[in-house]
Amino acid sequence: MIRTGILGAAGYTGGELIRLLLNHPEVEIVFANSESNAGNKIYEVHEGLLGDTELEFTSEMPFDQVDVVFFCFGHGKSEAFLKEHEIPANVKIIDLAQDFRIGPLHLPQGGKPQGEGYVYGLPEAYKEMIVKAHHLANPGCFATCIQLGLLPLAKAGLLTHDIAVNAITGSTGAGQKPGATTHFSWRNNNFSIYKLFTHQHLHEICQTLNELRPGTTPRVVDTLDEGFEQEGITVDFIPYRGDFARGIFCTEVITLDQPKSAEEIANLYKAYYQDAAFTHYSDKALDLKQVVNTNKALVHTEVFGRKVVVTSMIDNLLKGAVGQAVQNMNLMFNIDEKAGLNLKASAF
Repeated sequence: MIRTGILGAAGYTGGELIRLLLNHPEVEIVFANSESNAGNKIYEVHEGLLGDTELEFTSEMPFDQVDVVFFCFGHGKSEAFLKEHEIPANVKIIDLAQDFRIGPLHLPQGGKPQGEGYVYGLPEAYKEMIVKAHHLANPGCFATCIQLGLLPLAKAGLLTHDIAVNAITGSTGAGQKPGATTHFSWRNNNFSIYKLFTHQHLHEICQTLNELRPGTTPRVVDTLDEGFEQEGITVDFIPYRGDFARGIFCTEVITLDQPKSAEEIANLYKAYYQDAAFTHYSDKALDLKQVVNTNKALVHTEVFGRKVVVTSMIDNLLKGAVGQAVQNMNLMFNIDEKAGLNLKASAF
């Protein structure tokens, strides 16, 4: 059995992770840490788990009793935590925040973990490195959805012009703490843009595109960067807040140098994802309910001359967060990649 610990277990990602691990055939939850909820039953916070577990939140962190620990902190807290706490060298870390996604995240040449390096946990791009990883940075939700729409084109060297991306996310993407733009009365029957051209996930997206497309320089369009000069390819990303709880629906417009047929583009995607455990190409147009409450990612393409329109979608809490984290854990411990993730979408 894989003995697990969870830090930041009282939030949305913590609750979803507990739900998955309780039903994982190879996992034992050793502790679920939450200082503010210590002593309370887990189901008193995550009410959907009533009847599933009698586990309690704890303020203790017995790292010597686990094989892997999941960080479900808010962004910026993982790095701060590691400066104040020592985790045994044999314990693997899966961080769901953005603290370690940018920079020297990947295994050095030769494939052996080095120091505190974190492997970027996008299985569709870096599976071989994830299998060997000791520390892993789980991708962001928007970053996962957008990259899955672009990976086949990037690998084929077809991303040579600016990329336009529009994506809408559910309210759970903002976390459990209430805010002005997550309050039900504001969010319901409403629609808005946020972080126009400046979303933090752009950096990890462009990092991956750079690695898959040597010799090119995808750039983030960030009006907050003084002296920014547009070079190479830009990813123009417009994120939207949706009036639903979970899921991300993304469209990407790519301009090719030379026209390709719809069949050629579709076959490119089918070949790239033929062995992917959870990412699937669809010949038909998609709707968000096909992925909600699952670890699936679905991708569809349409071609208009030199324009390729890609639709990609995921559940932001699962494939965009803890589902992908469990998928990565399975790979890191050399067990069935799909273990504990047999989740089906509802027809309604």
